[in-house]
Amino acid sequence: MAEHKHGEMDVSDHEKTFDGFIRMSVRTTVVIIAILILLALLNINT
Repeated sequence: MAEHKHGEMDVSDHEKTFDGFIRMSVRTTVVIIAILILLALLNINT
């Protein structure tokens, strides 16, 4: 088994995945807030 050396792993794919996750989370949050504001302005009662 190979020796583990701290800091040598290539994490570029992990960073890209995390950045994509954060970007999608922010966009989803903005869309949900926009929908809630639109519903409040239109006073739609369901």
